[in-house]
Amino acid sequence: MTMLTEAAVNLEFNPMAFVDNLKYMGIGMLVIFVIIGVIILTTKIVSALPTKE
Repeated sequence: MTMLTEAAVNLEFNPMAFVDNLKYMGIGMLVIFVIIGVIILTTKIVSALPTKE
């Protein structure tokens, strides 16, 4: 038996696992949002600095 068929035999559908992981997915999305905000703020601050010619 190949690895693919062994994995398919042991595969179970557990919808509650998705619900249990929603908290971790939400935290991950929040962290991504914060990081993007930091990048945007840093870019605005750097672009506002005076340039030397």
